[in-house]
Amino acid sequence: MVRPLHELSATEIAEGVRSGAFCAEAVAESCLERISIRDGTVMAWEFLDPELVRRQARAIDASKHMGPMAGVPVGIKDIIDTSDMPTEMGSPIYADNRPERDADCVALLRAAGAVIVGKTVTCEFAGLTPGRTANPHDPGCSPGGSSSGSAAAVADRMVPVALGTQTGGSVIRPSSYCGIVGYKPSFGTFSLAGVFPAAPSLDTLGLHARTIDDLGLVASVLTCIGAEPVVPPARPPEIGVVRTWLWDEAEPETRRAVEDVARQLEASGARVSEMELSVELRKLAEVRGIINAVERAATLKDAWAGDRERISAGMRKTVEEGLAVSQSEYEDALRLMEACRKSSDSAFGTCDALLTPAVDGEAPSGLGDTGSPRFQALWTMLRTPAVTLPSGVGPGGLPVGIQLVARYRQDDKLLRLVRWTEEALR
Repeated sequence: MVRPLHELSATEIAEGVRSGAFCAEAVAESCLERISIRDGTVMAWEFLDPELVRRQARAIDASKHMGPMAGVPVGIKDIIDTSDMPTEMGSPIYADNRPERDADCVALLRAAGAVIVGKTVTCEFAGLTPGRTANPHDPGCSPGGSSSGSAAAVADRMVPVALGTQTGGSVIRPSSYCGIVGYKPSFGTFSLAGVFPAAPSLDTLGLHARTIDDLGLVASVLTCIGAEPVVPPARPPEIGVVRTWLWDEAEPETRRAVEDVARQLEASGARVSEMELSVELRKLAEVRGIINAVERAATLKDAWAGDRERISAGMRKTVEEGLAVSQSEYEDALRLMEACRKSSDSAFGTCDALLTPAVDGEAPSGLGDTGSPRFQALWTMLRTPAVTLPSGVGPGGLPVGIQLVARYRQDDKLLRLVRWTEEALR
């Protein structure tokens, strides 16, 4: 049976368009039809102009030089600037805000032949106050945040890939809740020029996809490094299981997912060992809130001065907390975080990667709670690369992912280990 074009991966679409098996406009039409059928329920899109999508696709079909992402439809989180679409930050303060130019990441995608489908719903200022997006697996449950629309659109096969950002857990968590692959690279891997800042010491551009090959393809475009197939390592890896100090507070489905994956990896030849985090790393959880609050207060200073009544109650509380922090307290928090980063390699021992929970459990019921970032935030603060893979289900039948983490700047190694893990889990 022939699969609909909107169900293909980004890699399959690019290969098909370049080979002439189908055209970019046909792909775009398939995705637009899927969106028209499903987005009344999922509500993943903040801005969508079907004619703009079609014009982009036709231009690609008419081009003599097709790039590595020829005809691939991409969703863009609505804190990322686009020259031909509004960028509204999930806030009424920025209603119909029209940037003059694309963010670097969007410009690179366009140059590679991607079709920018539209802007996906984000929590307000990439924080915790949710938009309207629902979980594609159960519209009565949260898709996670803050990259809500990006994860939901990919999970519902409206687009094969989408851009998100992570300051605490905003790529890994919604990817886990929606049952897709999420990738938060090492801090600084992808340019953030043209991306609205949340907390600059922590902000990282990330990817939502359904396949590891698609992560590799988009990452190669965003780093301007030639794409190579993501192949597993030649030998079975050494994996450390890190339950973290939050293990007893995790839901049974999360504990089961980590333990089941550890057993399967060991059965496939991996050397699996239990690892403990140092007391110093545990202290990071205590200072993350300080850094986040202070830096959000700084990035929102203009809105705070002129439009604070239109900022949500939750974000106002965060800003007020940030304004109350002393300079010395903030600097102490930064010093602890920087010291932990320098010593973070010791957390890995001889392991190639760490296996750890991605989330507390399956997606929360209702759309008012985007879930907790605590299982993701540690690795964000350490600036290490992390990937979540779907690996189980909770009592409500919703997806639960596991998280694999590698040393800082070992992103390529992590993707190859994730490929090995994916094959072992099959």
